Parts: sequence; C-alpha cells; structure tokens
Amino acid sequence: MALAQRRKAIPVNVGGVVIGGAAPIAVQTMTKTDTRDVKATLRQIHELKEAGCEIVRPAVPDREAAEALKEIVKGSPLPVIADIHYDHTLALLAIEAGVHCLRLNPGNIPDRDKVVKVVTAAKERQIPFRIGVNAGSLPEEVHKSLREQHH
Repeated sequence: MALAQRRKAIPVNVGGVVIGGAAPIAVQTMTKTDTRDVKATLRQIHELKEAGCEIVRPAVPDREAAEALKEIVKGSPLPVIADIHYDHTLALLAIEAGVHCLRLNPGNIPDRDKVVKVVTAAKERQIPFRIGVNAGSLPEEVHKSLREQHH
C-alpha cells in the first residue's frame, strides 16, 4: 500500500509542537469533558498525553468555559487549542487565557468585523488559527449543490 502524498503546508508552532511543513504528523484530539470542569478536563488531558496525544482541543461553548481556559492552559502538559463556538467574544477570552491556538469556524461567526477583531488580537499575541468548516455551518444551497454532485 502506497503512502498518500502530504500537501505542502507552512509549518506552524502550536505551543512547541510544529505542525505542517516537513514536521511529523502530530496527534491531536478534542477533550470529551465539560471544559467548565477544570479538574476533569486536566485529568483527561494528562491521560491523553500518556496515550500519545500531542495537542488537545477543548470545546468553548460559553463564557464559563472560556474563563476556565486560563487554569487549563496553566495545568496542561500539552498545547491547548480553544475550539470556539459561535461567539467571537469567547475567542477573545481564550486569547486572554493564553491558549496556544484557536480553532474557528467562520461560518459560525458570520460578521466579518467580529472575525477581524479576533484575528487582530491573535496576531498581536502571535497565536495561530485553525480554520475548520463543517457541514452544519454551510448554507443549504451548498448542501444541495454537493448532494447533486455526488449522486
């Protein structure tokens, strides 16, 4: 079985773990805990590290979860990527908490000015972004077009 060719990507440093470029593929996963439960989230992050995970991504669905990030980042043995849900202010709080990277779905934050605020704040602190788009945030006409292409 032949190995798939990796597409060329610019290397990015996420809390000391280089991803992209010629770097080895890094193992990343989301936490399954409620991010607001700092103790449970840190316990799971330590377990994930023992299992070989290199980067962890907790969900940030609300302000309380965003505020928990400071303690999580401080206690985490792994770089933390904040997975932002719908509200640009959560990304700004995550940046203040010291996360190593942000994951945003621009389809969930449709106001360009709000996205620009987040990008500007992250750039000032040299925090990289992961842009992730999933089907739930795509307009129905895109869904329809994709269904037609694949049937």
